[in-house]
Amino acid sequence: MHSQESSEDYLEAILVLGGGGRPIRAVDIANELDFAKPSVSVALKKLRSGGFIDIDADGHITLTDTGRKTAESVYEKHTLIADWLIFLGVDRKTAVSDACRVEHVMSERSFAALKNHIENWKHDVYRQKRGEA
Repeated sequence: MHSQESSEDYLEAILVLGGGGRPIRAVDIANELDFAKPSVSVALKKLRSGGFIDIDADGHITLTDTGRKTAESVYEKHTLIADWLIFLGVDRKTAVSDACRVEHVMSERSFAALKNHIENWKHDVYRQKRGEA
């Protein structure tokens, strides 16, 4: 797996797992991603040294501002792409799996265009429902 893609998957998992404000530990990430604990440990050391996460004395993992920004960007891509594929008729499991791969290779420019298109489409649908179109 490409290093940046793997890092983004870890950051996204930390964001999602910690969404309710609960403490996140390496074992939670290993379980979520179905990765071996030693692999998770190595990845977390890299993320920590890169300034993306902090790990306290109790082993609780939190995102730094940089880590949160990266994780939120990846998660936004993931959810928008998965939701759009599901809307197009792709089953949820396939859509989520495909979105996970696409989120890492899609350029910011292409994502912005896709996001803009979907937002405009939603706006048009809303206007049609209200009888404004």
